[in-house]
Amino acid sequence: MTSYRRGDVVLVRFIFTNESGAKHRPVLIISTDAYHQGRQEAIVAAITSNISRLLVGDYLVTDWKAAGLLYPSIITGIIRTIKQDMIDKKLGVMPATDMQAIENIIRTVLGL
Repeated sequence: MTSYRRGDVVLVRFIFTNESGAKHRPVLIISTDAYHQGRQEAIVAAITSNISRLLVGDYLVTDWKAAGLLYPSIITGIIRTIKQDMIDKKLGVMPATDMQAIENIIRTVLGL
């Protein structure tokens, strides 16, 4: 079982496809504790500090400092599954009001 939970903002090490290096990027864990049981993966939404445009599925975080982010940020509609061992560290926890809005956007985008 993992020490990370839905709503955690974590730093993930993404390796370049040509394996020439890696970058650390913040992501939001959106998978549940039940999903994490018995799995080595977590489902995450990408986070960007490029707030110059909002696309369908994106959400501008209102309380980004409380979430552990360094800059105003957007939770993007870019969702992927990662191995839990790619997670370097926890930065913070998304505040409940922001998390609820993000969950509503994910439901709308996925047609749930």
